[in-house]
Amino acid sequence: MDTEVSRPRVVVGVDGSPSSYAALRWAVRYAGLLDGTVDAVAAWELPGLYGWSGPAVDMDVDQEEARERMERELTEALGADAAGSVRPLVVHGNPADVLLRAAEGADALVVGGRGRGGFARALLGSVSQHLTQHASCPVVIVRPGAT
Repeated sequence: MDTEVSRPRVVVGVDGSPSSYAALRWAVRYAGLLDGTVDAVAAWELPGLYGWSGPAVDMDVDQEEARERMERELTEALGADAAGSVRPLVVHGNPADVLLRAAEGADALVVGGRGRGGFARALLGSVSQHLTQHASCPVVIVRPGAT
C-alpha cells in the first residue's frame, strides 16, 4: 500500500518581466506555507509558426542552454537557496496553452498581471485573462510591486 502523500504543487509562469518575477516570489512564499513544490514554467514560441511571415529563424533551440539561462534568472530573482527549491521547465508552445497543461492537477497557478507584450494600460495581459477563464485550478494574478 502506497502511503506517500503527494505535496501540494504550485505552477508559476515566468517570462522575464517584472510582473512574472513578482509572481515567482509570491508562488515560492505560498508553496512554503503549504509545504509544497514550485514548477516555474517558461514558454517560448516562434511567431512564424502561427501565420505571421517573419524573417527566417534558426529552429534549433538548445533546450539545455535555455534551462540553464532560466536557472540563472531564478537565482537572480530569488537568491540561490530559494531558487534551488524551484523546478525550472522550459517548454515550446503558446504560453497560455503551456501553462494550462502544466497546471493540470496543481493546487494553484500563479502569473503576473502583465507579461512582456501588450498594452501598458491594460489591467490584465491576454495570457493572464485566458488562464482565469480556462484553468482547472485556482489562478492567482500578482501585480508588479505587490508584496
